Amino acid sequence: MNDGVNKNRRRLLIGATSIVSAVGAIGVAVPFVASWTPSAKARAAGAPVKIDISKLEAGQQMIVEWRGKPVWVVRRTQGSLNSLSELDGILADPASVNSKQPDYIPVGPNRSLRPEIMVMTGLCTHLGCSPTYRPELAPADLGPEWKGGFFCPCHGSRFDLSGRVYAGFPAPTNLEVPPHYYVNDTVIVIGKDGGKV
Repeated sequence: MNDGVNKNRRRLLIGATSIVSAVGAIGVAVPFVASWTPSAKARAAGAPVKIDISKLEAGQQMIVEWRGKPVWVVRRTQGSLNSLSELDGILADPASVNSKQPDYIPVGPNRSLRPEIMVMTGLCTHLGCSPTYRPELAPADLGPEWKGGFFCPCHGSRFDLSGRVYAGFPAPTNLEVPPHYYVNDTVIVIGKDGGKV
């Protein structure tokens, strides 16, 4: 019954068809799998940021961008550090128990690796507006208890110079502290905690 059937030719055609199909499947799969890999722009957006704080003077604020968010670096004065514990009675979470911050960041009034330098994400925890830096003491619009900090113009939330929210305002939690570490006395890496992602 198989008279005239060339078995070698059949094997050759089946093999050639299989190879062409496999190459076609790979050709379709490579761009599909490659689309799962983040673009260089996306990788850079989440990359750690190295900043030099050597020129940041007491009372000044520096703003950098990390993951599309503003990150504030504030060099606090000795006077502002001394006044932080005086605010505990009017803050919603003075001990930062409910705050979003790495475990290695102290939860006391300073909320920082070095007392004079505060690093925090500059977005209000209420609806994500960016509060303004208000370092002055007792301005007329913020009242006599104001010891310097951040005021959110969108809905009036107030934060002290450690990013702790005042009680009775819309923001539910303290400002977030991003992962960071010091390379040396003047260089901070934001986005990593001591070399870990």
